[in-house]
Parts: sequence; C-alpha cells; structure tokens
Amino acid sequence: MKIVLDAMGSDARPTPDVEGAVRAARAYGLTVILVGDQARIQAELAKHDTRGLALPIVHAPTDIGMTEHVEAVKAKREASMNVALKLVKDKQADAFVTAGNTGAAMAAAIVGPFALGRIQGIKRPALTTLFPTNTGRCLLLDIGANTEVKPEYLYQFALMGSIYAERGLGIRQPRVALLSNGEEEGKGPMVVREAYALLKQSQLNFIGNAEGRDIPQGNADVIVCDGYVGNVVIKLSEALAKTLVGFIKDEIKQRPLAMVGALLAKPAFDALKARLDPSAIGGGMLLGVDGVVVIGHGRSDARAIQNALRVAKDAVEGNVVELIRAGLQGEANGK
Repeated sequence: MKIVLDAMGSDARPTPDVEGAVRAARAYGLTVILVGDQARIQAELAKHDTRGLALPIVHAPTDIGMTEHVEAVKAKREASMNVALKLVKDKQADAFVTAGNTGAAMAAAIVGPFALGRIQGIKRPALTTLFPTNTGRCLLLDIGANTEVKPEYLYQFALMGSIYAERGLGIRQPRVALLSNGEEEGKGPMVVREAYALLKQSQLNFIGNAEGRDIPQGNADVIVCDGYVGNVVIKLSEALAKTLVGFIKDEIKQRPLAMVGALLAKPAFDALKARLDPSAIGGGMLLGVDGVVVIGHGRSDARAIQNALRVAKDAVEGNVVELIRAGLQGEANGK
C-alpha cells in the first residue's frame, strides 16, 4: 500500500511529519511517499534509521500555510497538498494524509487543481473524528466541513458514518443517532426534525436523537450533526478535558497526603492521559470524497502522524470509498 503524506503539513513541519512517516512505515509495512521540500525532508530522514523502509520523496517547491485562505489552493498548484493529491488522482498512491490547514485540505480534495471530487450522489463531504466514551469511542461527524446543512446532508452523513464505522472501525451494526437538544422525535431545529424523518425510513440502525451527554456515555456509535455544532463539541471537549486535568493537579499539589496518593495512582493517571490524548486518534476521514483523505491537527506530533497514516491504511483496507458508493445506491434502491 502506498500512502502519500503532505510532509509540510504540521505546525512544526517537517519534523513530526517525517518521524511519523518513519514510524508508520516500520509499524505497518507501508510505502509512505513524502511530499514537500526535498532538502528539508532528507535532512529529517537522516536523523532516523530508515534501512529497509520505503520512504520515497516527491519534491514540492511550496506549501500552504495555516493562515492562508482556500484561494491559495488554486493559486499554488505546486504546493505540497496539491502535488500529493495529484499522486492519488493519478493512481500512484492509495490515500492522502495531511496535518495542514483543514479548510485548504478540503478545498484541495474537492475543488483544487488536482481534486478527487465527491463520490457521485454525495451532496457534501463530512469530516469525522473519534470521540472517547465510557465504552470505547464513537464516530462524530461533521466537525467542520459544513456549518450549514440540509436534512439530506445529515442523512448522507449518517449513511457514510455508518459504513465507515462498520468497515473502517470494525463496529457491527453501528447505532446511529442525530445530535439534538432532546431525545424526543420532535426536538431540535427543523433541519434536524426533517433529517430524523429521513433516517427513520432508512435501512440504517437509527436509534433516534442523542443529547450532548449521550456522546461520552457511548450511547451511540455514530453521532451526526452539522459542522458548526460538531466543531464546538470537539473544541469544548478538548479544552474541558485539559482543564479538568489541570484542576486535579492543582488540588493534589495543595495537599501533601494527596501527593503521596498521586504517586501510587500514577499508572492510572498515565492511562487516563493516554485515553484522552488526541494523538491516539491521529486524524479524521473526510468522507464523501472520491478517495481516501485523512486530515490531522496542525499541532500533530509524530505519534499523531503515525496514527493518521494508520487511519488511512484501515480505510483503504476496508474499501470504505467503494462501500459508501454502493451504500448510497443501495439506500436509493431500498426506498
């Protein structure tokens, strides 16, 4: 399998990008094509033992910064994102991964000079993430690709999320829910209520509405919402987790006996930190694009890059794109 990585994506590019690629190539037996400034990439590769690893470099003379607008995607045809996507479009790679500008990455994949485009029939793509729960993790989408939606969009998000959860994440008959302000069928804004009616008639394992509290409790496997709400949920949750950990540390430091207990409980605290660490997720699939596209956070470290590459590998192995295409057709025929 060949996965192309935008090596100039992360905030600290290309250091964590290259190290993550080395780790992924070693751990998963992947060919990771590194796209970006060749000299800088080679300098980073020289810091690692790459014997026996497939890490070819494709030079890209420029990149798209975190503060640039999506217009830069069209203006910079030779930017690392565009060059990387061209390799996927030309069937020289099986998937694309970046920790670069999210808006730019979505624009490059959908309407850029070497865009993969949308799967036929998909109205809007949706960006996903895995959210930690009491029972493991649930898939949340959309988290930022679409701030305004129609009922049909939410229905398609649910369809794509269900297929990805089953084939990409290994969840049998995933439970699908709409995020709303109440569990009752009539709750939520009109777009949610109309999407509820569509999902109720679908062949998905739709369990109704879910409230915000249902997400961490693991009461559904796939939670569907618009990108505005999803983005707020994710950023609030990340900040809340960090704040609560800080509260615990402050309270422990003020109590000598508690500090002794904290030393004994250190393995538990370390496990909790690992469970909440976004690096363990790596990146989210951009579902609905006619190709495997994974977008990570700009603050990604090497572990996050490695896991983003793993997410891409799993999606390719799970044949997620073709299954979404078939699932869309199957739902249409079933109505």
